[in-house]
Amino acid sequence: MKKSNGHFQNAIQRLFKKKIAVFCILMLSLIYFGGIFASIISPYDYTSQDYTNIKKPPSIEHIMGTDRAGRDVFTRVLWGIQNTAIITFVALITGGLVIGVGLGLLAGYKGGKFDSLIMRLGEISSSFPDILLVVILAATLRPRILDFVRHIEDAYSISGLVKSGVADYLVVSLALVSFGWLGTARLIRAQVLSLKENQFVDSAISVGASTKRILFVHLLPNSISPLVVSVTMGMGAMVGTEIVLSWLGLGIQPPRPSLGRMLYEGGSISVIRNEPWLLIGPGSVVFLLVLCWNLLGDALNDVLNPRTR
Repeated sequence: MKKSNGHFQNAIQRLFKKKIAVFCILMLSLIYFGGIFASIISPYDYTSQDYTNIKKPPSIEHIMGTDRAGRDVFTRVLWGIQNTAIITFVALITGGLVIGVGLGLLAGYKGGKFDSLIMRLGEISSSFPDILLVVILAATLRPRILDFVRHIEDAYSISGLVKSGVADYLVVSLALVSFGWLGTARLIRAQVLSLKENQFVDSAISVGASTKRILFVHLLPNSISPLVVSVTMGMGAMVGTEIVLSWLGLGIQPPRPSLGRMLYEGGSISVIRNEPWLLIGPGSVVFLLVLCWNLLGDALNDVLNPRTR
């Protein structure tokens, strides 16, 4: 007798039958691979300047051209992808998953005052534009975190912390984490409110299962499908928000390359007319990242949502 595949095995098989999903997975893998291994792949150092090749168009030597300081655009795009990957994944894992899933599970299962407190906090936060609050928080945190990192450098004789961009990573990650948990918490709470009325939860309680076991063994696994879709679609928003912060000067700061900063520097009319490659390189990567994450989220929704199968 042939053993039937599990729910997720069937979902993965259906996902890889969708050409658009396969294309998005391959494209995202290629982009992030280039960013993660930027130090190996990039032909130049992201700070090296060649004053004999200032604002040169794409060529064999510089496949995406050079910028106003003679730096290789392709190299800077790769390092910009690495920065975006680090910040978005850290912010998503800590804020969108750990905090959001934890608070959503407790709010939906416990109910009562705890549920009301979490939901009121969410409603207050969502009453303001997210990007405005993130910008305000990033602008407020940056001087304090920068002073803290400098203090660590002086106190422990550690050089290069500020130059490495760790302060910028902390600023942007904390700003994204502060509001990244709301959507996930609401989603998990709604799933738990529905699931906790089922008989398998009553059976677990009757045999003396602990609250921790009920939450993470019985309730959370049954909420994975909508969570995967939400996280995937949220990645596009995370990428966009990080780039907007860098574009506003609140994200990754020079000399570290940033896709948002590169878009800002290449966003003038004169650049578009005379040196369009300064905008095409980072702009294409940003477009593909946001588009592929959103399309992959749609595809996952189709394969995981029973109503759309």
